[in-house]
Amino acid sequence: MYARIITLMNNLRLRTKLFLSFGCVVLIPVLIVGLFLTNELRNMAMANALEQITANVDRVKKRTGEMLNIPLDIAYRLSNDSRLEEVANHRYESVYDVVEAYWNYPDFRDFVRLYNEVSSIRLYIDNPTVLNNWEFLQTNESVTQEQWYQTALAQRGLVCWNYIRDNRNGQYYLSLIRKVNFFKARTTGVLVVNVNTKKLNAILNQESFETLIMDENDNIVASNRVDTQDKSLSNIDLATLSATGQGPHDVTIDGKPFKMVIDHWQPGGSLNSLRIISIFSVASIVDEPNRIIFLASIVILSAMIMAILLIYYVSRLLTGRMLHLSKHISKVAAGNLGATLVIDGKDEIGQLARQFNHMVRNINELMSEVQESNRQKNATQLKQNEIKFKMMASQINPHFLFNALESIRMKALVRGQADISQVVRLLGKMMRKNLEVGNGMISLQSELETVNSYLVIQKFRYDDRLTYELLVDPKANPFQIPPLIIQPLVENCVIHGLENRIEGGMVRVEIRLEDSYLKVQVSDNGVGISKTRIQEIRKMLNNNDDYETNNIGMRNIHLRLQLTYGPQFGLTLASQIGFGTQISFAIPLRSDSYV
Repeated sequence: MYARIITLMNNLRLRTKLFLSFGCVVLIPVLIVGLFLTNELRNMAMANALEQITANVDRVKKRTGEMLNIPLDIAYRLSNDSRLEEVANHRYESVYDVVEAYWNYPDFRDFVRLYNEVSSIRLYIDNPTVLNNWEFLQTNESVTQEQWYQTALAQRGLVCWNYIRDNRNGQYYLSLIRKVNFFKARTTGVLVVNVNTKKLNAILNQESFETLIMDENDNIVASNRVDTQDKSLSNIDLATLSATGQGPHDVTIDGKPFKMVIDHWQPGGSLNSLRIISIFSVASIVDEPNRIIFLASIVILSAMIMAILLIYYVSRLLTGRMLHLSKHISKVAAGNLGATLVIDGKDEIGQLARQFNHMVRNINELMSEVQESNRQKNATQLKQNEIKFKMMASQINPHFLFNALESIRMKALVRGQADISQVVRLLGKMMRKNLEVGNGMISLQSELETVNSYLVIQKFRYDDRLTYELLVDPKANPFQIPPLIIQPLVENCVIHGLENRIEGGMVRVEIRLEDSYLKVQVSDNGVGISKTRIQEIRKMLNNNDDYETNNIGMRNIHLRLQLTYGPQFGLTLASQIGFGTQISFAIPLRSDSYV
């Protein structure tokens, strides 16, 4: 199936491919992206509106809470006022006494005057000697039968919020209702603090969305919609909201979709709760996104029409130039290597034309280059043979030297010079080992054979001035180490430590296995090294500048130890003038340390 589709695409004309590509690459993705962005734009608008309405509800809740804190504070202060208890429970003998008591207790009037959040305050008390002055009221049967009154008496001082009618002016107020216990008189009263409805409506009027505050009986306490004030949900077109729980909801009002947020709230830890409801029309939110989408659709459609016209013109231009290129390729295929293609432009087709001309020139030059290449190949082969011959000839000199040393050794042996014969044999053995050393590892035993040969030769040279000791743990002999890392250190001790010392001295090589390390220490009791020279040597060992590492020496050994085992390994020097020098290093025991 896939191969059939590829074949079908390859058989289409370039112009058809361009239009098909435009449809697949541009038109379809634009439609998909457009639908996606349209939906996302609407969702973002709805989300922003919902976020804003939630913020509005929180703001109304906060500001209303601040306002309702005033009645709460007043109720708390009055419930603990001993003067109020005296005024409410005193048995008066005359009207004058009642009026005088009311006049001497102006707290209700003062609170109303000081706080515009409060409309009025009244106290219901069972005292037949008091007069009703709309602040102190006697209880009667009609009052005691009210649900709010019975609820207040049934609670132990908890605050209730109810939307009740004020008998003085017949208006309804959101009222704080609280039972007041008079402990001295062993009586109770019911305190009612009416909240200023205009103040509540003023808070809601500052919100852009329709917002209402309702009590638990679905009475609209405050609203920024004039036709809903002083009504209940059953009397308006929002009756379906009464059964809706807290949170954001989708509702339908007059057949139109709306978004609504409800927040249940118990101000001041009251017994019952209030509800803050904010509503907005979905159509009012999506109108602006719809207008933007319509304008964007017109722009996209116009751009697509222009793109189709542009593709048609470009396809004609491309096909004409490619047909011209195809004709010249056919000429070269027929054997005309002198054909030259001229196509203007720096695009891919123009570049292909230049590459075509370059290819034709390369073909013409290739034949002559093949002959030159063969000639250079023959010359290279001759040079390689010459190098091989010189390499073979260079091997004659070491063999000649070994043969000459062997002849000297035999002559000395025949003449009874056994010590000279032994030294010559050891010298030849050392030179052969040094020449055979490569980049691999050797056993410690092999390295110590070289060290021993060197010390025997030097013992022959210095006679009694040189003594030496080789203290080696036998278990360390098969241990694999880099070649020529001990013998040069011994040579340094002999040459620099003992050669200039008239009475000679001792060289000690101590090798032991300790704590998973092979520890090597080469020491002498020679002239020693000054502190200044020690510092120079340590600086030379740790210097990052390039040194000649082909020569065997301390720098060479230090670098090879670090390259082989890590930068924390290397040579350690200790010396004191007149007492000798110690050079030591440690090598970790690894799985490849033994043969």
